[in-house]
Amino acid sequence: MCGIVGIVSADPVNQQIYDSLLLLQHRGQDSTGIATANGSVFNLVKARGQVREAYRTRDMRSLTGNLGLGHVRYATSGQAASEEEAQPFYVNAPYGIILVHNGNLTNTRELTNDLFRIDRRHLNTHSDTELLLNVLATELQSQVSGLDLGPDEVFTAVENVHKRIEGSYAVIALIAGHGLLAFRDPHGIRPLVLGKKQRGMIGEDYIVASESLVLESGGYEIVRDLMPGEAVYISAGGEMYSRQCAANPRLIPCAFEYVYLARPDSTLDGISVYDARLRLGNYLADTVASYAPLGDIDVVMPIPDSARPSAMQVAQKLGVDYREGFFKNRYVGRTFIMPGQAVRKKSVRQKLNAMGVEFAGKNVLIVDDSIVRGTTSKEIIEMARAAGANKVTFASAAPPVRYPHVYGINMPSRYELIAHGRKIPEINREMGSDHLIYQEVEDMTKAILEGQTRVKQLETSCFTGEYLAGNITEEYLGWVETHQQS
Repeated sequence: MCGIVGIVSADPVNQQIYDSLLLLQHRGQDSTGIATANGSVFNLVKARGQVREAYRTRDMRSLTGNLGLGHVRYATSGQAASEEEAQPFYVNAPYGIILVHNGNLTNTRELTNDLFRIDRRHLNTHSDTELLLNVLATELQSQVSGLDLGPDEVFTAVENVHKRIEGSYAVIALIAGHGLLAFRDPHGIRPLVLGKKQRGMIGEDYIVASESLVLESGGYEIVRDLMPGEAVYISAGGEMYSRQCAANPRLIPCAFEYVYLARPDSTLDGISVYDARLRLGNYLADTVASYAPLGDIDVVMPIPDSARPSAMQVAQKLGVDYREGFFKNRYVGRTFIMPGQAVRKKSVRQKLNAMGVEFAGKNVLIVDDSIVRGTTSKEIIEMARAAGANKVTFASAAPPVRYPHVYGINMPSRYELIAHGRKIPEINREMGSDHLIYQEVEDMTKAILEGQTRVKQLETSCFTGEYLAGNITEEYLGWVETHQQS
């Protein structure tokens, strides 16, 4: 998962991009990059680590210009990212294009072959973002022979990009001397939100970002989410154009955005993340009441922070006390998106501390947003017992994660997933809890979609094994498990 932002303004954008990336830091702590355009000249700084640590004063001074984009990243290969894999990526023809991408392409083998043999383009990394950039550059170049670049040529190029690439992608690109381009995959799996604000007395500034909270914090009016398959082109002078560029778009956003990835104060595709998590708690409470003896629950506790809304609703519906038994160290990154099992396991106890006064002698229901590899959950259960808990019931606001997620979340291998090939009693024994309760897939879907009509279906492949985008076969999944993707 990554966070991306792009801005076209009458003022320098370096500080706005930096501030936006701070708000998107939860989407990746691995590496970061900012690029700005000053006329036809690009300025670029990227580095490993978090935003506050990555940029120095001299870097910010070098990022001149009124157009810009930024990126925060975590690796989807299960290993720490190299600086070469950090985004943005750049090609110098046509015009010069610099690009950031949130998602994961699923036909990288075919694209790599086509780019080398047909398009005669060279790749320097294993990043699917570099692949995407070169496909876009090739399609733009095919549109501009003898012509200046305008919105029609840009949108035709995006139409051709949609025909060539598969998977999930939210994209922002700067085209030197022209403007900013943003587009979303035909299923809308990864989010992208458009905003604007008045530019003094004349014109408007524009922003596109992964989450709505970035727009609200920057004083922008939320215009709308980009539609699946749609492209938006904003000239350097602030003129905005948009077009549907996919043949059969369908809005099917990723359920994991609402369960875990997005910040609760964001609204994605018209659905409040916070409200969705409250509703997940309501449905989970009914399941807990059906499967766990209520006499075995004295208190309900969340794993901070993303499970807190769900846990509050579980406690309220069950009529059980709500307590904060785990104290979170906010200077450790999110363990789910940390590269490598050893790093994750070490980080759990650095990140969370169990307060004995809340656990001693109690039957505790611990609520987490999801259980992926089980590393964090097992450690948490051990911590609760060590702090004096009498019984530990563990509940997940999401269903069992049984299948790889191939659309940009670090779940590439079935064999890393604690629920793969196991029934719930087997998972319970593996985790060491007294009772283990999962949300039902149907209940999760109803909880997220309730109260609106725009989104009718969610991308739930990691729970169901049903893949919507790309030709996802057993052969492909086996290849993913044996090759590193970024």
